[in-house]
Amino acid sequence: MNKSPSQQVPAVIAPGEPGRITAAILDFVSEVPNSRIDSSREPANEARKLASRAAQRAALTAGSLALPPGPLGWLTLLPELIAIWKIQGQMVSDIAAAYGRHASLGREQMMWCLFRHTAAQAFRDLVVRMGDRLIFRRMSWGVAQRVAKQIGVKLTQRTLSKGLSRWLPVVGALGVGAYAYYDTGQVAATAIEMFESEMTIEETADADAATTGKPKPAPKSKPAAKAARRVAGKLVDKAVATAARKVAGAAQKTAGKTRPKKPDPPQRG
Repeated sequence: MNKSPSQQVPAVIAPGEPGRITAAILDFVSEVPNSRIDSSREPANEARKLASRAAQRAALTAGSLALPPGPLGWLTLLPELIAIWKIQGQMVSDIAAAYGRHASLGREQMMWCLFRHTAAQAFRDLVVRMGDRLIFRRMSWGVAQRVAKQIGVKLTQRTLSKGLSRWLPVVGALGVGAYAYYDTGQVAATAIEMFESEMTIEETADADAATTGKPKPAPKSKPAAKAARRVAGKLVDKAVATAARKVAGAAQKTAGKTRPKKPDPPQRG
């Protein structure tokens, strides 16, 4: 059981700016919220209870923020988005704890749970399902930015379309609340499916190569590496021997030129 809830607050963002939404997503998933939930003997039932409570909170929060009509309601779009993220992120953390798998919840898993149903294509090359196993590829900072940018574009489009409901008092608030309830349910379903599956993390360079557009060379196998070292060693030995012979030859020539001549024997009279 973790001791205290996270005090992390995502960055404040402005409507219609995917760049700021991208930064807010990266800020939000950079730290996984703590949980006070114990590991459960019936994690699926506990997870459904957690999901139901979180969905109700999300609906109430979103509906309340959508009550002000017109331009005033427009200003509540992004506070609503941030508030829903906090509720959903805490829910995912609590579900992980109920399954006894909070330690395996990282940035990749949190992004997958929160935004898979919003921008599934963003995770196409990063999360692979093989039977009952989910394989997550470790994201570099550059790849995380790319994924967050794709999610940010989708969220901006959705947020702007939801803003039209702010001009319909009460009715619009009910619609916003209903959507928040549904959206939180989707996040919970993804989280439950993930924690009921086997998860593995792949440490791979493919993510960096996808960011730069330059594929990294494949690592050599051990036999090939040993053979390469042997060839390199022979070439070095040969070069050293050749250089040594040249130096020795030059030294002999120099010594021959500088050697003093013996004096001629005296002639007899």
